[in-house]
Amino acid sequence: MLNLDYSFLNWAFIQSFVAKGFWFSIQLTLVSMVGGILLGTLLAMMRLSSHRWLSAPAAFYVDTLRSIPLVMVILWFFLLIPKLFGPIGGQMSAFITFTLFEATYYSEIMRAGIQSVSKGQVNAGYAMGMTYGQTMRFVVLPQAFRNMLPVLLTQTIVLFQDTSLVYAVGEYDLLKGFEVAGKNFNRPVETYLLAAVVYFVICFSLSQLVRRLQKKIAIIR
Repeated sequence: MLNLDYSFLNWAFIQSFVAKGFWFSIQLTLVSMVGGILLGTLLAMMRLSSHRWLSAPAAFYVDTLRSIPLVMVILWFFLLIPKLFGPIGGQMSAFITFTLFEATYYSEIMRAGIQSVSKGQVNAGYAMGMTYGQTMRFVVLPQAFRNMLPVLLTQTIVLFQDTSLVYAVGEYDLLKGFEVAGKNFNRPVETYLLAAVVYFVICFSLSQLVRRLQKKIAIIR
């Protein structure tokens, strides 16, 4: 039977080990979310384009990255970027990697959102004299974002969970903080269990908020 001891759990423990990693995980999540949605929206528009020279490269990029485990992509970028552009550090490498990788998932979400807007509204935009860009900007994309907002936020929760994979390049994220604490206090089982609880509480709470938002959007429709 396990003899669990959480006597080390206090405010000093949080400040010394958890806070730094939690802040980096939040930063990585938010930056990757914003960058991923922006790039993903562009990729979605390219994939829906009737021009092959736009749709083909976007489809290749999305399908290729979605077929590779994220941890492998993290390692590849961490090893390749310094050779191409010089040393940029593990944190910057993580920001770039997660943004480029998550954009592939956000692009598929946005593509579904764009396709959910009826063609009648698109044609109405053209009838009013709008260009393709103006129609997308003022008619299609606002509705696509609203329709797909719960799914975008759900993907962001998955993104927050995936930030734990930066251990592959030795960065200090939330999970790393608990790991280091476990080694310092010689209590790895307790700290890993505590990490699991923290991740569960954060992700479950956010999931409940997304569910409420989804209901409100359904009412608006």
